[in-house]
Amino acid sequence: MSDRPVHEQIKDLSNSLVLLSDKVLKNFSATLDAFADPQSPDLETVRQAESEIDVNEVRLEEQCLAFLALQQPVARDLRKIITIVKINNDLERIGDLSMHICDRLADINPEVAEAFQFRLMGEKAKEMIQMSIQAFVNADRVMADEVLVMDEEVDAMHRAVFKKVAAELKSPDADTAQLILALSMSRYIERMGDHATRIAQEVIYLITGEIIRHTEGSFEKLIQSLKD
Repeated sequence: MSDRPVHEQIKDLSNSLVLLSDKVLKNFSATLDAFADPQSPDLETVRQAESEIDVNEVRLEEQCLAFLALQQPVARDLRKIITIVKINNDLERIGDLSMHICDRLADINPEVAEAFQFRLMGEKAKEMIQMSIQAFVNADRVMADEVLVMDEEVDAMHRAVFKKVAAELKSPDADTAQLILALSMSRYIERMGDHATRIAQEVIYLITGEIIRHTEGSFEKLIQSLKD
C-alpha cells in the first residue's frame, strides 16, 4: 500500500467505505420489506450478510490504521482517514441494529407494526443514511446539514411511539409484550438515525475542521436556521 501515491490510497479507502455502506443499506432494505411481509426475508441470508459487513468493517479499520502508521498524514488527509474510521464504525452499528430488528420480526404482530408506522420511520432513517454517505462522497455540507434536520423528524416519530405505548399500557386489555416489542423496534430505528447524524457530523468535520458534536447551543442554532 505504501508504494502507491497517498491520494490513491485514500481514494481506495473511501471506495471501500462506500461499498460497505451499500451492503448495510441493502440489508436494511430487506429488513424494511419484512414489515410488509414478515416471511419475506431469508433470515440466514441477512445474517450472513451482516457477518460479511462485520468482517469488512474490521478490515477497513485495519487498513486505515496501517495507512496512519505508514504515511503519518497531516491536515486534510488526516481528517479524511479519521472520518473514514468513524463512519466505518457507525455503519457497522447500523448493520447490527438492522439485525436486531430482523431477529424480532417474527415476534411482532404485523398489525402492531403497521399501527406504529415502523416502515415509514425506517424509510426516513434509511434516507438519512443514504444522504449522509452521499454527503461524504461529494463533500456536500448542505446535504450533511439536511441530515441533521431529518434526525429531528425521526426523533419526533420515536417520541410519538413512546407516548402511544405509554397510553396503551394503561389499558387492562393491553398486550404488554407487543407494546414493549414495539418500543424496542422504534428505539432501534431511532438509533439508526442517530448514527446517520453522526456520519453527517463527521462529514462536516471533514469539510470544515469543525467538531459540532456535544455543542448543543450551536447545533440548535444550526437546526433552527435550516428550518427558517
